[in-house]
This record gives sequence, structure tokens and C-alpha cells, in this order.
Amino acid sequence: MPRIAVLSDVHGNVPALEAVMEDLERQAPDEVLVGGDLVGRGPEGSEVVRRIAATGWRTIRGNHEEYLLGFHRGEVPEDWLHAAEWSAARWMAAELGADEAAWIDALPFSLTSELAPDLRLVHGTPRSTREGIGPWLTDEGLAAHLAQVDEGLLVCAHTHRPLHRRLDGGIVVNVGSVGLPFNRDRRAQYALFEPGDDGWRVELRQVEYDLARTFEVYDRTGFLAEGGVTARLLRMELEEAVPILVPFLKWAELRGVDPAEGELDSFFELYTPGEPLGGFWEKLARLV
Repeated sequence: MPRIAVLSDVHGNVPALEAVMEDLERQAPDEVLVGGDLVGRGPEGSEVVRRIAATGWRTIRGNHEEYLLGFHRGEVPEDWLHAAEWSAARWMAAELGADEAAWIDALPFSLTSELAPDLRLVHGTPRSTREGIGPWLTDEGLAAHLAQVDEGLLVCAHTHRPLHRRLDGGIVVNVGSVGLPFNRDRRAQYALFEPGDDGWRVELRQVEYDLARTFEVYDRTGFLAEGGVTARLLRMELEEAVPILVPFLKWAELRGVDPAEGELDSFFELYTPGEPLGGFWEKLARLV
């Protein structure tokens, strides 16, 4: 039976990708698929794209490919070109080379495995790269997404939180994130799939890597210095393995303040990294 590996959400983190690639050599899957977001939220997007492209692994696009391509084409909202919250995105778009941009521009929205056609890979959901599937969804919510595809195994990423759930109509798996996990586990994450007599066997894998090397790249490339508050919060996300940037931006939007270094203390008075986001959204709603 074929063994299939799916990795996603590298986010410009070369040391994490290298660790997963080394683990894949040991695991020796028959097929490797990549679920998008090779770029964005990290400083070495071009290098990640070059390494993935060199493998020949079939790959789809994620929302961060779309964001950075938008910058390359000049097809982004005017405030993205100047606002502090997009400073890191502008830096990453400038870092992405023309050849790498052309390669990701040709990526499809979704694909099926060549060895196991019952496996459908999407980045976010079957209808959008920007919607998310995660452990918080009920079986009914997951079934609604599964019903949008013909295949019995729906594989996704995007939310950076691993998930494996069997439903009456099939299986939904989120493979987590190679470069920026959000489940309090800093290790690089991906998944292995193997069909068996009793259905799909799924292994959610975690791989240690040298996080200090990633932080060195943040400093050496100028990403941390030039990316502003966004880059600083992305570094904190790597340390904590929980979402911080999006809660901060939502807080700043509702408070009507410009995202800036001076506002972080006020934000962290309200938000404890790793707290359930549902509770944080409720606190935000009371501020409005």
C-alpha cells in the first residue's frame, strides 16, 4: 500500500523544513504533497520555494501565496502599501524573487493524490484558502466541509492546528504547520497517510528542529528590524506556538489605534498568549 506524506505552512522557515525533509528521508513515503503557505510569516520564502520546487513534490497554493503575489502585481489595497501592520508582508514580498513568484503563481487551488485518488488536498477549505478547519469544529461542521468534495479523505492546513477526525462520510485531517504551529508544540508538524483494510491510517508527526537558527535568520536578514511590530509578534508566535498576531491586529482595529510598538503593553494586558480565542473575542466585544 502506498504511504503518502502531506506537509504545509512552512512560512519561510528553512530550519523547520530541513528537519521535516530529513524525517521524510527516514520515513520514505511513496508520494509527498504540499498544502501551500510556503511563504509569508517568515523571512526565507524564496529559499523555501526553491527547495520545494527542486523536489518535484506536487504543491497547491495558500492564502499567503495570494497575499505576496498581490504585492508583486500591485493588486493590494492602498493601505497595505503604507500601514504598519503590513510592513513585514512588504518585506517578504520584496524578498520573493521573480522566478519564485512565477512558480507559486502557477500552483493549483487543490489536488488529489496520484497514488490514492480518494485523498483531496486543500489549503483552507474546499471553497477558500482563507477559511479554516480546526479542532474547534463540531462533527456537523466538519461534515459540511467534507460534503463539498467527492473524495472520502479531506486533508487541509491553514489554521496551524493538527486535527484527525473520522466521520460517517469519511475523514478530515489538518496536518498542522511545519514552520509555525499554533497548538503549543513548537516542533515542525506534518502527516503520513496509509490506506488499510479498515480505512485510512493517519499519523500526525512532530519533528524537533533548531529554533535558534530561525531566530538567527530573523536578525541576519533584517526581517525583525525592518518588519516592525508584525515581525516581532511573529517571532513571539514561534516561541509560544500560539496565535498572537491576528488577535493583536483585531484588538488594534476595534480600539481604533495604529498597530505600533507602543501599543503592545496595552494589548497584553487584555490577551494572554494561548488563552482560548473565543474568550478573547468576547472580551474584545465588551470593549466596543
